[in-house]
Amino acid sequence: MSDFKEQALRYHAEPKPGKISIEISKPAETVTDLALAYSPGVAEPVREIANDIDNVYKYTGKGNLVAVITNGTAILGLGNLGPMASKPVMEGKALLFKRFANIDSIDIEVTHRTTEEFINTVANIADTFGGINLEDIKAPECFEIEKELIKRCNIPVFHDDQHGTAIVTAAGMLNALQIQGKNIKDAIIVCLGAGAAAIACMELLVKCGAQREHIYMLDTKGVIHTRRNDLNQYKLLFANNTDKRTLEDAMTGADVFVGVSGPDILPAETLKLMAANPVVFACSNPDPEIKPELAHAARNDIIMATGRSDYPNQVNNVLCFPFIFRGALDVRAKVINDEMKIAAVNAIRAIAQEPVPQEVLTAAKVDALSFGKTYIIPKPMDPRLLPRVAKAVAEAAVASGVARIPLPENYY
Repeated sequence: MSDFKEQALRYHAEPKPGKISIEISKPAETVTDLALAYSPGVAEPVREIANDIDNVYKYTGKGNLVAVITNGTAILGLGNLGPMASKPVMEGKALLFKRFANIDSIDIEVTHRTTEEFINTVANIADTFGGINLEDIKAPECFEIEKELIKRCNIPVFHDDQHGTAIVTAAGMLNALQIQGKNIKDAIIVCLGAGAAAIACMELLVKCGAQREHIYMLDTKGVIHTRRNDLNQYKLLFANNTDKRTLEDAMTGADVFVGVSGPDILPAETLKLMAANPVVFACSNPDPEIKPELAHAARNDIIMATGRSDYPNQVNNVLCFPFIFRGALDVRAKVINDEMKIAAVNAIRAIAQEPVPQEVLTAAKVDALSFGKTYIIPKPMDPRLLPRVAKAVAEAAVASGVARIPLPENYY
């Protein structure tokens, strides 16, 4: 067993199994404490909530509680391993919510036979929470699940594999194109992969200015084009009227490569077909579509990003989802809409263009960072992310009419 594998297993098993626990937030030491916490004192907030359901936010923890929910059908890059195998990942997500945005979170793993069963299960428990983070659910079912739950739930529902990935990708991509002297409206984009993350990334890039006809998406059968008759409704959105059929065809003259597919499937020779000063996001985890060392050896003019923390420019959802939910919860947003997502994109990319605080350099174990080819996106431990992204998201929720309460006074 490798040292890292042993270390990871011990981390999860010792001294107490798992990564999260529940803490008591009120005194419970005396007879009086217990009388207030439970019977008879608990009857008073019960009556207040029965009279006005919004009082649930005043007297319970609902407003700061997010459920991380999955069925385990698309765990990391490991595939459909089932609900219980997904539990360490979901606990990890709950840990990140608490660590980065002080949001209480609980993981829920659902066993079901049909998509409708999953939707009904989640919808029926949704009012317990202030928000729902869907995770590790395979495409195309994830699209139907999120769409239906947004319709049926009265709280924000957010599939992070789609939208968290898309937001962080868009923020890094806009910065990278700026550095390379390119405009997203003119950029030719190749997307290798056609699952949930790929489709969400491309849709958000379109909302940020990319032209749909400039996007070439590929699945296991090659370029998704208008003459194919095997496409689901989600892939059809990116069916291009083109004679390009292979990855090599699509990459010739392309400005951008986004990989959300699998390890080591972008050859260096294919990378050489791209236009001058390309942007390459090889985000397959844990192993990218092309290793950065190989990419830089093939091209000295690229900006390279991966999903890994041991290389520069990590595309990491933790830059986004805790702060999206923080802003949404704090104004009791009904949904997380496009305006809020784009506000998050702009807030994240702006932070990367500013001087980096010493505490971030210390945490990242580097001497210096400045906006450029090897620093296009903030580091996850940057303390500016919480106030800046949460506030941008909350303001966008208020401005777009999905907030139930105004922005709190002196909010960040």
